[in-house]
Amino acid sequence: MNAVHITPADARLAASLLLVRDSDAGLEVLMLRRAERAGDLRSGAAVFPGGVLDPRDRDAHSLCLGADDAVLSARLGLPAGGLDYAVAALRESFEEVGLLLADREVDAQALQPWRERLQRGQASMRELCDAFELRLDLRALDYHSHWLTPPGLPRRFDTRFFIAPAPALQTAVPDLGEAVELMWLTPLAAMQAERGLKLLPVTRRTLQDLARFGNAADAMEEARGRRDIRLTMPRVGASRKGPRIVLPDELPYAELSRLDPDGRGDVACEIVPGVAVRLSPRLLRVTAPNAGPMTGPGTNSYLVGDPQNNEWTVIDPGPVDAEHLQAMLAAAPGPITRILVTHTHRDHSPGAAALHAATGAPVHGRVADHPQWQDDSFQAQHEPQHGEQIVLGPDATLRVIHTPGHASNHLCYLLEQERLLFTGDHVMQGSTVVINPPDGDMAAYLRSLTELLDEDLQWLAPGHGFLVADPPAALRALIAHRLAREAKVAAALTALGRGPIDALLPLVYADVPARLFPMALRSLLAHLLKLQGDGRAGRDGEDWVAI
Repeated sequence: MNAVHITPADARLAASLLLVRDSDAGLEVLMLRRAERAGDLRSGAAVFPGGVLDPRDRDAHSLCLGADDAVLSARLGLPAGGLDYAVAALRESFEEVGLLLADREVDAQALQPWRERLQRGQASMRELCDAFELRLDLRALDYHSHWLTPPGLPRRFDTRFFIAPAPALQTAVPDLGEAVELMWLTPLAAMQAERGLKLLPVTRRTLQDLARFGNAADAMEEARGRRDIRLTMPRVGASRKGPRIVLPDELPYAELSRLDPDGRGDVACEIVPGVAVRLSPRLLRVTAPNAGPMTGPGTNSYLVGDPQNNEWTVIDPGPVDAEHLQAMLAAAPGPITRILVTHTHRDHSPGAAALHAATGAPVHGRVADHPQWQDDSFQAQHEPQHGEQIVLGPDATLRVIHTPGHASNHLCYLLEQERLLFTGDHVMQGSTVVINPPDGDMAAYLRSLTELLDEDLQWLAPGHGFLVADPPAALRALIAHRLAREAKVAAALTALGRGPIDALLPLVYADVPARLFPMALRSLLAHLLKLQGDGRAGRDGEDWVAI
């Protein structure tokens, strides 16, 4: 059973129906193009049949074949009233496209006048069924998904989506009011840019889901097996091109939720170099203009402080860049009194010297065990120790956590008051980090990740990207990914028996574009060295040997 869901006061209850059928091209779904209406965000959009619930939908409960209200309510995570949504989905489908899921074939011409009466609120589904001695057939209906319109929009809908086979002997006809055009399309055809359909995020994501299935039966079977269907609530973010809808699995989502829970729409959903972002009263972020394949949107420099004393510490000043230096100085609400470095790779620490010269703030950090790929200009006035506490003010304390793996000298800093961990490159957002021996060590990296699971963390602030929520889930996913890759390495090595690392690379990283092979080669070596340390691989000259 799903957790009980409470609809926000500003949202209307709604239901939608995915009607599917088979064709020579594969699974098709019925879509309608909405009428053009001023001020309606859905104006002209291609959508699935659906609309808001009518209080009189409840009157048709006793005429439904299939799940009763208690069973369907439990499926939808509601204390009661689940059947209202199913009745509404059938009613809206009948009103807009003329298809009715009933216990027997219907006379479409006789039913036609009832579509307009229902739309005008002059009749109910109960009255329609009584007039024609029909029962609503829910036996092939399944619950598909649950979406809630973003907060802050003037019109919000809390919508339950259902899926059902289209009635074989009925013909869809648009009502020419809500629906001005009907289309039976495969999901891929509906999403083709050449077709030019206006697709709302919920519609596009639903089409992407349906595109996985070759026929209607498979889509129905998968929906029938779904459990714990979670609410999907997009958010509105600000970008240089205007407002943008952000889905929960997109990188900016967690940060938008933290900074704009009520949906003002003024929080950026893109990272713009040089623009300071206030993440909390104790925290700001300024991103360097060094975006690239290894740095994502650029290296984040964080300014951390206690507003009570208005002294600020910079974590990772980034590369040498005059504009970025000025951006950090301009963003600081008060004097910068300390510079912390997570590690000395060239996109994180070289800016420390210029920032030290500009502010006099001492630099804290460690020198790596191996000089390869390191910032050879790095000089620190203090070497932080694991467990050391750095008091920034009466209500802001950082704790040092040594996290070797990506680099031998890698440090994370925990802002204890916010349970927020500055992860440098130990945990990246949206990608995995390269482990590059000899300074990079895969065994040490996995140990460091596992040890962080013992910390009480609420947020991660990575060296590249947005804030990350649910740190335990992020850490477990990283560990699982690395162990799965290790299993691939071991399997490939066993299959070959022995061979050079270049022979293993395309087998282990078949899921990675060839242009990324040079970077993948470094992590592959790290995996092999870990297997060697575990006694599962050996080395004979240039060849690696399975043990």
